[in-house]
Amino acid sequence: SYVAANILKWHWWRFNSNGFAWGMIGGLIPALILPYIPVINSMLPLYYFPIILLISIVGCIWGTYTAPATDTKVLKEFYKKTRPWGFWKPIHKLVLAEQPDFQKNKAFGRDMTNVAVGIIWQTALVAAPIYLVVKQFNSLAIALMIVGVGTIILKKNWYDKLEKE
Repeated sequence: SYVAANILKWHWWRFNSNGFAWGMIGGLIPALILPYIPVINSMLPLYYFPIILLISIVGCIWGTYTAPATDTKVLKEFYKKTRPWGFWKPIHKLVLAEQPDFQKNKAFGRDMTNVAVGIIWQTALVAAPIYLVVKQFNSLAIALMIVGVGTIILKKNWYDKLEKE
């Protein structure tokens, strides 16, 4: 239920808290109801996902447009500080009008690499204590190695490249 809302919040300038809330509700309600519909409950739960995602997207869009847009000043400050990719062209133009030398984020490939490494790193970080509790020490060692390597990669490829304020 959270996929659409959590993706749109970073990629669409018009998206707002109302859209986020309705997107979450639009995903949560079908996730709770679909298993009890006779025609659908015979399907594997994995196959509910496209239905839930579609309803959540509709909720996101409906919720966004039923509320006023976020204040332009807030959007410009967020855009300048975060420099997200996605559908931010109207805000980018407003920022350029004030700061003609402003550069949009051109590190999409590096950012996506960091996201992939971060997902693997976080999964290993969560798995490590579980392996310790269930006494799977070989798996614990592998998870800790993944955390170590991931930490080094993220330090060099992400943290060291953050802009200093």
